[in-house]
Amino acid sequence: MARLTRYILIALGCLSNYRIVGGLYNDYEELSTDSSSTPEPDPSRSLYKTNATFFMLARNSDLEGAIRSIRGIEDRFNSKHGYPYVLLNEVPFSDDFKRRVSVITPSPVEFGVISQEHWVQSDWIDEEKASQARERMKADNVKYGDSVPYRNMCRYNSGFFYRHELLQKYRWYWRLEPDVKFHCDINEDPFLFMEKNDKTYSFTIATYEIDATIPSLWKHVTDFLNAHPEYVSQNNSMDFLSLTHGRTYSRCHFWSNFEIADMDFWRGDAYSAFFDYLDATGNFYYERWGDAPVHSIAAGLFLRKDQIHFFENIGYQHDAWSHCPLPDSVWEEGRCACNQGNSFDYDVSSCKSIWDRLMSKSK
Repeated sequence: MARLTRYILIALGCLSNYRIVGGLYNDYEELSTDSSSTPEPDPSRSLYKTNATFFMLARNSDLEGAIRSIRGIEDRFNSKHGYPYVLLNEVPFSDDFKRRVSVITPSPVEFGVISQEHWVQSDWIDEEKASQARERMKADNVKYGDSVPYRNMCRYNSGFFYRHELLQKYRWYWRLEPDVKFHCDINEDPFLFMEKNDKTYSFTIATYEIDATIPSLWKHVTDFLNAHPEYVSQNNSMDFLSLTHGRTYSRCHFWSNFEIADMDFWRGDAYSAFFDYLDATGNFYYERWGDAPVHSIAAGLFLRKDQIHFFENIGYQHDAWSHCPLPDSVWEEGRCACNQGNSFDYDVSSCKSIWDRLMSKSK
């Protein structure tokens, strides 16, 4: 009898424990399926993203500026879209750099090292000739005139960044520089705008190149065009690049520290042949050719002018030069923090009015 009583008590205890555990499980199940405990989807977040990335060329010493730029674009745009970042350096990024950059965005961030083959001055460059050119530019107070690293950067941005293994999986890129500012909310996805509207290259600031850095560039451009007329687009932007119907160069270019563009254009036959031809002259080192005029000339000649887009709504600043949206409706919609009166658009050093005239002819 005592043994039977003991079995009954054990069975009742097990049943009680089962009810407790089962009740806890049911409570957990109710909590996990309760719609009030699950965040609602953010309707402002893009439901579709195109194959794009932000791209930044930076050194370890650029850490603070890189943080400011990425924090700015996150606040004004990317926190709602989640596009990834690719940062490249000529040497490995420090652990501190990677840690501090990665923590400011939930988006994927990849850090890469540039191959020496693509970065350093080529062995076939005549160093005596190049050093003499640097000395002359230094004597003439040409900006970065005596800098080899600056020439390396210009050549790399002209012909190599889009070949890096970390960028191979992407089609579109948005170039970021350390220490730039974004003045306005960017409510429309620029990548999707470019893709849906058959745009290939875009800019926010247009200005003149320093004449002393490109004395022979246009001659080489015209030589290339004579050899390869098949690459020249109908309805191109020659009248932006030249005010003499191609005889001379206006020196107008899109300021390439801001670019949103299609890397398939740089990877294509026309630009590949163009860059290889220019690179073979050695004048990225014998002169000081910048990526801005090289990109601008290629886009202006090998694309239709309607494939190049001016982003009025993207308030942007690099150094002292700033684009601030001038239409009040655009400025207000973007909650812009910039002073419209300080916008570089129609400064005496700006080429924006020349671009406006070109585009007005298309209407």
